[in-house]
Amino acid sequence: MDKVSYALGMSIGHQLQQMNATELNVDDFAQAVKDVFAGKAALSDAEAQTAVQTFFEQKAEEQAKDAKSKGADFLAENGKKEGVVTLPSGLQYQVLKEGNGKKPSATDQVECHYEGTLINGQVFDSSYQRGETATFGLNQVIAGWTEGLQLMQEGAKYRFFIPYTLGYGERGAGQSIPPFATLIFDVELIKVK
Repeated sequence: MDKVSYALGMSIGHQLQQMNATELNVDDFAQAVKDVFAGKAALSDAEAQTAVQTFFEQKAEEQAKDAKSKGADFLAENGKKEGVVTLPSGLQYQVLKEGNGKKPSATDQVECHYEGTLINGQVFDSSYQRGETATFGLNQVIAGWTEGLQLMQEGAKYRFFIPYTLGYGERGAGQSIPPFATLIFDVELIKVK
């Protein structure tokens, strides 16, 4: 049972790390487990639930503030770089290669190759890695793509720097795009359909 007990502790420890609860007092945590098994917990279930909920709400607020600040700082510095254009919406772009084909409208279907990264360089999505292009309606994607792709002609490749307000917003998307994330996309417009 010692090995199983340790393994369960590891599992819970990993879960707490994933939840970003790394500054917990491990001694208090272990004592709470002992108290629950002994039937003498120091908090009621409602008090415990409130404490945990408050902790994670505060953690989320801190992370949101940090992500907003880092994104704003990144875009402010990036906008000063040569070749980077900042639009009134806040979308920034850089032309990597001009095209000479058709320009899409906001309701067109487009075929693209792309790679999306966070400002820390972490790739969260890539049609290049999948080895196949993606086709979608420009009115079915994030606002930064809808606006940015309309600037391009077939054959062009642009880099978009997308503030969270034109990306996945306050919620993020899935496990790989956190709330308030500023995004970077390299997008190649293959074809307007």
